[in-house]
Amino acid sequence: MSIASVRPQVEIPTVGALLRTWRERRRFSQQELSNRSSVSTRHLSRVETGRAHPTAEMIIHLSESLDVPLRDRNGLLLAAGYAPRYRDRSWDDASIAVVMDGLRGLLDAHLPYPALLLDDHWDIVDANAAVDALMAGCAPELLEPPVNVVRVSLHPHGLAGRIGNLAEWGGHLLRQVSHRAERTHDPRHRELAAEVAGHLAGYATERGTVRSGGPVITLEIEGEDGPLRFFSTSATLSTATDTALEGLHLETFLPADESTRSRFGGR
Repeated sequence: MSIASVRPQVEIPTVGALLRTWRERRRFSQQELSNRSSVSTRHLSRVETGRAHPTAEMIIHLSESLDVPLRDRNGLLLAAGYAPRYRDRSWDDASIAVVMDGLRGLLDAHLPYPALLLDDHWDIVDANAAVDALMAGCAPELLEPPVNVVRVSLHPHGLAGRIGNLAEWGGHLLRQVSHRAERTHDPRHRELAAEVAGHLAGYATERGTVRSGGPVITLEIEGEDGPLRFFSTSATLSTATDTALEGLHLETFLPADESTRSRFGGR
């Protein structure tokens, strides 16, 4: 008997099974998905059980209703025998140069305050010069590309020792990562969420537990000349049709008090 004859057969999920998985991940009943997509529950059931083969347009329509990430929509199309619809270009691809140039222009326009362009996993794609002031004192190995800002922020050899409200800011980051992991079911997101939770569990519980009492959560970090306080905003490309661009987000920091504003030369 040959070795090949006893190898277990790997069952490849059908497009119907994958759609059912995404529906269950979103905690939708077939009726809920029917309400959102205007596709009958009868047809949804037939698609999920393989009794009906969906068109590419139907797969995309259901994916939109389920908020399936673009890269996973390509996987659904492939499972149904269709070609992928969404490209996955590199950052230096000429076809997205105008988009990248525009985003990098926003980084410079945000000076004198820090701003970063991050990918879907919080790795730095680009940053303006003001970010250097925030990264000062981090271990060199944490600043080797790709630099992950969540890891740098909470790693004991990163910014953790300089963040005054570590529990509060760390909790904010953990909620962001956990939310994205729940949406994408990407193993890297899950691993990052577990890493963040591990770092937070390792810190003294009494450190940084006092809330600022302000209208937003702030990053309170020790600078060369005293504490700095920032609040952050995040912007994404809501019309992306490229898998790389879908996860890009612009993270900007603004001064939360006059002392921080004046020390960065703002008006």
